[in-house]
Amino acid sequence: MQATIRRDTRAWRAQVWISFGLAGLLCASGLVWLPGDGLDRAFIVMGYAFSLSSAFALAKAIRDGEAGSRDTPGWRLVVWGGFATALAMTAWGLWKMGINPTWKAYLAVSWLYLISSAFTLAKTLRDQLECERAESSSTDRDGARPTGVMQ
Repeated sequence: MQATIRRDTRAWRAQVWISFGLAGLLCASGLVWLPGDGLDRAFIVMGYAFSLSSAFALAKAIRDGEAGSRDTPGWRLVVWGGFATALAMTAWGLWKMGINPTWKAYLAVSWLYLISSAFTLAKTLRDQLECERAESSSTDRDGARPTGVMQ
């Protein structure tokens, strides 16, 4: 019996990448024209980078846990703690910045968009990897491509 493997469509993958790129562009443009001190800009750049990397780490840890992988309690603390710290510190930095509330709102919304799109991108990339692995193992098993592969 051949396995049916359901892939994300090209349109979905394009939408995910475009959304992630747009979120990054919005964050970058907000930082380029950010009024205020260079120190404020540097803090927010670090906050965005920390938030983004911790979002990808958390997405991976959650997905690995669903797949049955057992992480140590220390690793779960690092992943969840890092993500919570990144969000809290970046939000605190935005709150304390001495800039117009409209700028703060723009930076906060673009930052949340970046984090949301990072989780979606991580899921899409992991789904693609799992489909490729399933296709490879199915092909290896019976020498034929699986049916129902959606592109």
